[in-house]
Amino acid sequence: MLLSLFALLTVVVAVRHGAPLPGDRALHRWPLDRRPPVAVATALAVTATGTGLVPYLLAVVAGLIAGRDGRERRGAAAGALAVLILGQTVRYGLMAAVARPRPAAYDWATTASGHSFPSGHTTTSALTAGLLVWAVLIRSRVSAVRFTVALLLLWAVAVGLSRVYLGVHWASDVLGGWLLAAFWLCLAARVTEPLVRPLRAEPTAARRP
Repeated sequence: MLLSLFALLTVVVAVRHGAPLPGDRALHRWPLDRRPPVAVATALAVTATGTGLVPYLLAVVAGLIAGRDGRERRGAAAGALAVLILGQTVRYGLMAAVARPRPAAYDWATTASGHSFPSGHTTTSALTAGLLVWAVLIRSRVSAVRFTVALLLLWAVAVGLSRVYLGVHWASDVLGGWLLAAFWLCLAARVTEPLVRPLRAEPTAARRP
């Protein structure tokens, strides 16, 4: 389902040669007169967490949380990094293939480069949040980490919305980033299930002190 939705959105964007989809222009215009300095500074701080070293460091943190000993932590950290890096590779390929232009630069409240679809900050933060959610759910019951999971998902949503608020992406770019990240995380979960299963298992008597 996620793949179908993302593929459909990608085809529509490509067929329209990157032109804004219905609702994109309205959602782009709405923040233009609602960007006081404090709100812009907040959006810039939020959006900065969706790029650069931060997501990769958080992916390593996810692996460290998921593992129970040094070997498992190293393996989980490497796996989490691989999921993020491969997801980024797919995203870069799609951006180059679709080559969607960004909104007009005079509406931007920050700098941006490259093509627009799917949103890079959105995809990256959603992938990272998904990896952290996976890690905390492996180590704890859902009821014990509900607040943490909610905060992680809220962060990913906030990064995506900040891209529209700052004027550098269309809303459909952000939607595409969320769909791509959700599909990639589901695919990674299915492919790596045999490797992840031991992390969920209770330690054996041989491993207990």
